[in-house]
Amino acid sequence: MAAIFSDSPTHPLDALKDHFTLHDHQLHAITKTFLSEVSDGLSKYGHPMAMIPTYVKGVPNGSETGTFLALDLGGTNLRVCEVTLHGDKTFSIRQQKYKVSEALKTGEATTLFDYLADSVDAFLTVSPKAESPKIDGFRHTSFNDSDPPAVPLALTFSFPVEQTALDSGFLLTWTKGFSAKNAVGKDVVKLLQDAFDRKHIHVKCVALVNDTVGALLSRAYNTGGCMLGAIFGTGTNGAYVESVSNITKLGKHPTAAAGGMMIVNTEWGGFNNSRSVLPTTPWDNKLDRESINPRFQAFEKFISGMYLGEIARNVVLSFIDAAPKPLLFTGRSTPILNKQWAFDTAVLSEVEEAWTGLGRFSGSSEKDQRQRVRGVLLQRFEFESDDLVSLEDAATVRQICTLVVDRAARMSACAVAAILVQTGRARLGGEGKGELVDSGERIGVGVDGSLVEFYPNFQKKMRDSIRVLVGSEVESRVEIGMAKDGSGAGAALCALIAQKMSEGASLSAGYHNDPPPPTRSRTDDAAYLSSFRLKP
Repeated sequence: MAAIFSDSPTHPLDALKDHFTLHDHQLHAITKTFLSEVSDGLSKYGHPMAMIPTYVKGVPNGSETGTFLALDLGGTNLRVCEVTLHGDKTFSIRQQKYKVSEALKTGEATTLFDYLADSVDAFLTVSPKAESPKIDGFRHTSFNDSDPPAVPLALTFSFPVEQTALDSGFLLTWTKGFSAKNAVGKDVVKLLQDAFDRKHIHVKCVALVNDTVGALLSRAYNTGGCMLGAIFGTGTNGAYVESVSNITKLGKHPTAAAGGMMIVNTEWGGFNNSRSVLPTTPWDNKLDRESINPRFQAFEKFISGMYLGEIARNVVLSFIDAAPKPLLFTGRSTPILNKQWAFDTAVLSEVEEAWTGLGRFSGSSEKDQRQRVRGVLLQRFEFESDDLVSLEDAATVRQICTLVVDRAARMSACAVAAILVQTGRARLGGEGKGELVDSGERIGVGVDGSLVEFYPNFQKKMRDSIRVLVGSEVESRVEIGMAKDGSGAGAALCALIAQKMSEGASLSAGYHNDPPPPTRSRTDDAAYLSSFRLKP
């Protein structure tokens, strides 16, 4: 960890600002490198920023109907949902959450997927109404002619996969604290279906959808159109609508010949794993070194909710340990502060709310602000004595939190701006000439995640940086809205698409019944997947 010297000629907070402040020229450099890695990922397999074709060609328009199960695995909780699409840009949902323990995250894959199957079974048992979901105009999935209809289910799987069809995808690497054994390189739909079959649970997994793709589809369903879905929460990722002609790694596959548009899952959490352009600090290096996947998911470690609290904790500890004189809490720490990952990003959010007087906090003087933040720190970190936390300490911690999150918001803007440029809707820095795609029209961006939804002013700070990168005219047309339950409703929309494709029906809202995905040899698959495996 970086040493902080309290007797340095430069004030430690000023030195910290130098570490964490991103200047406009750095934003442009990050965005240019992002565009370069987008191009690499679209042209060749094996890149950490994988640019995965989803074989979903088009977006919904809000007229789709049906009732489906959705299973959502993406973080601390597992969620089972029954989603009913009403066909008028609205849907209803019934759901149940189940805790995913650390033992399940890091144990055997079969144990994890058995737990997923058991959770679906428990939901169906408690909610018998979900046992026979209605799919308007289509036959239920059935294992054979004598079986009753199987319940169609879509799996929202919020981890990097190589998706080879709507109902097939191979896990590339675990993220978000998961490291279940014997899963990387396996088809996650098959792992889940095998668990259902082992337990004789009459459910058929008909679609695999990333939560980011789900966010895009859900926002499109609610508003009638969307070109980018983005997650800024526990993790981060983006999916957008790309011209098939730009996905040159599809080669001679019939999908490429058919042309049109396709949703691409970027897996942008793996952007710039080399850290050649990312503004790395000693505290970022410490976090990465102690993570379960060092040197992987670099971009995610700078901007996602799972990591921001840990970065701030590392900085706070370096201020506590400053020499020759401590700069926080008279040099005293607590068991909570000493524990890795104990400084949750929710605490950063609460500190910012306390400072700005939002939510349950009130009062506008600077002393009120410091008192409120001090109260948060005393409550969250359980100091032996209230005297250990001064008002000056409170102000210092707040500045640390602000610097960490401001950097995250500005870097998040680079990803959004890059996709606007990639799709021809913007020019980086106003460079170049020619007509922009959808010039003068609304640009729909669906977002999800606790960071963008709840962290005070995160979206505003992100927008400010988007404006710096693509100009005020384009930024003013970017409509950023919350994707209403993308992992549930979006999965339901994918299940509907899969059901229609299985019946050979024409697909509405621009969807097409694509031919099977390209076939690669086992040797090719092994070489491709090995580049994403975690280091032992």
